[in-house]
Amino acid sequence: MYKLFIFVVFCVFLLNKGFGQESTHQTGISGVYEVVLAVKDVNYSIKYWNEFGFKVIDSTSITAETAFMLYGVKSALKSYRMQNGNIDSHGLLRLWKWEKPLGDGIGYSEPETIGSRMAVMKTNDIMRLYDVYEFLRQNKKPWLPTEPITDDLFGLNKGDRDFLKRPVLVRENAVYGEYFNHVFFQRYGYEIPGYGTIHPDTPLKTSEFTHHDWIIGGKDMESLRYITEVLGFKSEAAPEINGDYAKGPKRVFIMPDGYSHLYQGFVSPNNICGKLKFFIPNGSKPDKSDKQRPGELGITMHSLYAPDIMKIYQAAVKYPSLVTSKVIKNEFGEQTFTIKDSVNVLWQIIEKTNTTNKPETKVNFTFTNN
Repeated sequence: MYKLFIFVVFCVFLLNKGFGQESTHQTGISGVYEVVLAVKDVNYSIKYWNEFGFKVIDSTSITAETAFMLYGVKSALKSYRMQNGNIDSHGLLRLWKWEKPLGDGIGYSEPETIGSRMAVMKTNDIMRLYDVYEFLRQNKKPWLPTEPITDDLFGLNKGDRDFLKRPVLVRENAVYGEYFNHVFFQRYGYEIPGYGTIHPDTPLKTSEFTHHDWIIGGKDMESLRYITEVLGFKSEAAPEINGDYAKGPKRVFIMPDGYSHLYQGFVSPNNICGKLKFFIPNGSKPDKSDKQRPGELGITMHSLYAPDIMKIYQAAVKYPSLVTSKVIKNEFGEQTFTIKDSVNVLWQIIEKTNTTNKPETKVNFTFTNN
């Protein structure tokens, strides 16, 4: 979302290291299925997410013994799966309520704190959302909204533009919070079918999660090679530098002058939605990645699904930089295993053969002139 005609200045040798190529490891992997979010007050959190169109579709409880076997946390757990509208193929939310949480997680932190996560939704009214969070901030609530900014992401404004042939744009902003970091975007003049579906009854006119951001540590993206080689995602392009000269990233990540970060994006060959976006700060940032673990509050895991997880499992257990659990049933009775990488990114891989919503696999633009 943030590659607003950025300058590519990363070293050329990385272009030849396999990044930017389609994976040859075919796994049937989904885009991100769920954001897994641990909260203090689950009743308030359910009401909060109801406003964005998410509703509980399943819930369960497990004992401390089962939670320790699944997640290494000696605490009873209540788990709630929430879905936005009819979209069940990607962009869901799983709420965790630990009886005895390990800590407050990363919490309210400055943008691009290492270990922090962000999740992105489409909206039909980004200014209303900005006004709500700005009002809360002015009343001393722990929210930090950035002012929405527009740009032409895809170079769609060819030829002359005037009032009757209006510009094709997207407006975006971030909202940094205590237990969740939002990114919102609104489209003008076009749609991409399958990439953000807003149910008409949603109070805040927002979609399922469309893509996801990870702030990680390190000097390069070599630690993420398993995303193509094991999971089967496609790399969108070689790693590249975003800087303060790109107005979208500067505003969304609140970049000071002279600041930049390294960026790498991945997409499933089976769904244009549920994309992965990784950022490595090129400058001094707090490192709270030790708080990025099950049992802490905040976003601590993401789930993916595939029709045959054993193919992924067999590749993962042989991959030297990955820590892989045994195959077991999760709290919802789904066959699953977890993967933890060297930069504290945690995945739960779920065996799932079908969804009611059929994801799009190709990006198509539908122009609206709205």
